[in-house]
Amino acid sequence: MLTITQADLHRAQHANDLLFLLNDYACDPMGGGEPLSDYTRQHLIESLKLRPTVVAFLAYQNDQPAGFSICIEGFSTFACRPLLNIHDFAIRAEFRGLGIAKKLIDVISNFAQTRGYCKLTLEVLDGNAPARALYIDQGFATYELDPAMGGAMMMQKKFI
Repeated sequence: MLTITQADLHRAQHANDLLFLLNDYACDPMGGGEPLSDYTRQHLIESLKLRPTVVAFLAYQNDQPAGFSICIEGFSTFACRPLLNIHDFAIRAEFRGLGIAKKLIDVISNFAQTRGYCKLTLEVLDGNAPARALYIDQGFATYELDPAMGGAMMMQKKFI
């Protein structure tokens, strides 16, 4: 049986499950292939609790932590409305192919729509064909303002 719930990070079980799932994702090649640092494991939950614009979701298959998403509110200046960025999204390898990812996106979409967000955003690696196919199937598209200018590119500048 599949259960998807909004995480309550004040509940020890939810906090532990979220860290477990995030670390599992970090160890996956699509998450970078390395476990979370000790610092992250020790401070992430408290840091997330300090950010009221963060919401997390947990998916359980037969009471086993199967997948998660951490979303962060942003703001669209063009729409003058909030948006919700799916910052992290993963299903544990042993639970893939069961439709959990689709249902998790449905829950996130309903959450965003009922709260008046203008859109969902996310980033996905070029080489992650299964995730890209899922997102396209769920209505996501590459971002562009004018086709003549091309699609947007995700970039970063690290300070660590």
